[in-house]
Amino acid sequence: MASHRKPRPVRRVRRLVLTTAAGAAAVTVSGLAPAARAEPAATPDQVRAQIDALYREAEQATQRYDGAREQVDELQRQVGRLQDELARRTDAAEAVRARLAAVAAEQYRTGGISPSLQLALSDDPQQFLEHSARLDQAGQVEQSALRQYAQQRAALDTQAAEARSGIAELAVRQRQLADEKAAVQQKLAQAQTLLDRLGPADRAALARASRSDGRSPLDLLPVPATGRALAAITFARAQLGKPYVWGATGPDSYDCSGLVQAAWRSAGVALPRTTYEQIDAAPRITRDQLQPGDLVFFFSGVTHVGLYTGNGRMIHAPHPGAPVRYESIDAMPFAGAVRPA
Repeated sequence: MASHRKPRPVRRVRRLVLTTAAGAAAVTVSGLAPAARAEPAATPDQVRAQIDALYREAEQATQRYDGAREQVDELQRQVGRLQDELARRTDAAEAVRARLAAVAAEQYRTGGISPSLQLALSDDPQQFLEHSARLDQAGQVEQSALRQYAQQRAALDTQAAEARSGIAELAVRQRQLADEKAAVQQKLAQAQTLLDRLGPADRAALARASRSDGRSPLDLLPVPATGRALAAITFARAQLGKPYVWGATGPDSYDCSGLVQAAWRSAGVALPRTTYEQIDAAPRITRDQLQPGDLVFFFSGVTHVGLYTGNGRMIHAPHPGAPVRYESIDAMPFAGAVRPA
């Protein structure tokens, strides 16, 4: 009698193969294959370069934040004006409605209220506006008041729509502002994390460099500037040593565009808030035409600005941890210059 052997299940064979392969791989990794080499730690100079790059990215986000905040502030003012106007028009419309109610009361006493007055005094202003042609059927006594009320309600509806639109746009801008703020804070947090990785000696060296105002004997020579340019430089000199704070416009701290805006404001010249706007707010000049008081811009995205003081130097608010100070305009990639005065 022939013997019948059951075939080994395919799944059991597959498990056996996989288990064997896994064991071989484990042996290879643990015993035969060379261990993977850890990447070498970044040098202090490389960490400082990474920190500088993060500060530049934070400054880009700061300029976007400054622009968004300016838009939010303006929208808030517009919405406030719209709401004030809406309240005024509402009071005016209610005053006319009260006069119409008095007319209606008088008509009721003398025999009945006209259809036009009934429509005007209804709680559905849209129905009243849609049927305002009935005004022609009103008597002379009520016709003037009815027309005035129709105009008031139309203006009121328009004003209310504008206020609703302004509030909706304000909400969008406020969300944008929050996003830009988060972007700045993220970059600054990343920079702080890198700073924390530096050893005590490297952190101390970086702190000394950030505290220095970079003055040279040339900076102490009289600045060949007059008028508004001199006033702007004098103001900027008085801010030396004050901290950089993103989004700040003084008087105790500044970001880069906030500093030059405040300096030229002290000289009677209004500049926009952001570097992107400031570079288009005055006539462009070339680097070899620079004079004290000019605004000098840096990086391809025009994300940093300083106030030129002559002798190839400027006063600017560099980045967090570095106060308002003098620095060479060769310290960063030059992007352009304008002359506000």
